[in-house]
Amino acid sequence: MVREITLGQFMPGKSVIHRLDARTKIVLMISYIVFIFLCKNFISLLIMSLFSLLVIMMTRISFMKYLKSLRVILVVIILTGVMNVFYGTGDVLFQWWQLTITTGGITNAIFVIVRISMLMMVSSVLTYTTSPTDLTDGLERLMKPLTLFHVKVHEIAMMMTIALRFIPVLLEETDKIMNAQKARGADMENGSIVQRVKALIPVLIPLFVSAFRRAGDLATAMECRCYNGGKNRTRMKVLLFTAVDLTALLFCLIIFSGVIVSNCFFGSFATV
Repeated sequence: MVREITLGQFMPGKSVIHRLDARTKIVLMISYIVFIFLCKNFISLLIMSLFSLLVIMMTRISFMKYLKSLRVILVVIILTGVMNVFYGTGDVLFQWWQLTITTGGITNAIFVIVRISMLMMVSSVLTYTTSPTDLTDGLERLMKPLTLFHVKVHEIAMMMTIALRFIPVLLEETDKIMNAQKARGADMENGSIVQRVKALIPVLIPLFVSAFRRAGDLATAMECRCYNGGKNRTRMKVLLFTAVDLTALLFCLIIFSGVIVSNCFFGSFATV
């Protein structure tokens, strides 16, 4: 069901990850994305995978929530994995016509599937454990140097956060519209691909109308509350860098260093 997709939701809690500064989590997330793609062998990939599972466990959020976040890109994961099976070098395991499966291809597929899956789940940690306000403030503070180039940092951070937080709202709206259409006799599960696409048109039109209406209501509400972002804006909750953030940065530095050492000593196991 569409309502089971948890992408973009915030889940309040008191875990160590929840208590981290939003800037720390954003910086570590960007670093994680870089290092997960720097993994060149199974040792480094195992290090990052165990680190990912540890972070997920520390959030104290049900692991099923993270698995549900994969449903959004499940088709992409499967297609990417299948395509990489036929790309690679090494011993030939199976060959038919122009299709060849090699040991290198299987290794590539494993790397890609694990990378995308872990990347998606760990990315969910940021939205699950960071409130919209903290996320906006964190992005704004990190992008503050761009103000020297007359970039409207606050507006950009606010738009990014609102767009992210609108995802679960739109998914819930989509589920309601689909149920309403099914109650009126619409068939969205049977028929050819063309018929299924046509069946989605009655869903997309009211969804777009609802999205624009919600955006207008949000803009009106912000104006009525005299919202005015910028350098003179005060904050109810000030972001503070604490010892917990320093510990997290040092721990992640050790993990990322382990990936580099693993790549240097064990080399590359696949053409990734």
